[in-house]
Amino acid sequence: MDKVGVIHGRFQMLHKGHMEYLLAGKERCRYLIIGICNPDINMTKYSSANPHRSKGDANPLSYYERFQMIRGSMLESGVPLDEFDIVPFPINYPQLLFNYVPQNAKYYMTIYDEWSLEKKQSLEELGCDIDIMWIRSNADKVTSGTEVRTFIREGKNWQHLVPDFVYQYMISNKIDQRLRDNR
Repeated sequence: MDKVGVIHGRFQMLHKGHMEYLLAGKERCRYLIIGICNPDINMTKYSSANPHRSKGDANPLSYYERFQMIRGSMLESGVPLDEFDIVPFPINYPQLLFNYVPQNAKYYMTIYDEWSLEKKQSLEELGCDIDIMWIRSNADKVTSGTEVRTFIREGKNWQHLVPDFVYQYMISNKIDQRLRDNR
């Protein structure tokens, strides 16, 4: 088991597929650092490997909202607070990463598409020790943030796609209403 692991994602709607990923990373290390990509508009950049990731409607949640959803869902899943942390992870500006995460950690990733491969290459160029947890196609995803956001905007049932904490957080903070209003 690794001492410190780093995992990352945009988490622009933390869903059950993300939790599978986060918990698989946590199983491999004693302490998991969860990096939130695109923490703000200044750390977001276009990539031809996945153009939609930089668009405003693909990034409706603030860093703070995503932080709260991740923390609450990790605790809900039984991971003690002293076994993980959540930090910004500006993957689009890899030269800044070591301001937020340790270089000597194990970096956990999954591979789904060209964007995954582009991120892997960026981390390798920085000298990161990478552990590919699985390789799947996009068709094999449990769900996606895009699907969850679309269901919310269209008024469809989305509760089954997200952890219970996320659903309650979204409803109690009226974030679901904000997404529907900003279609």
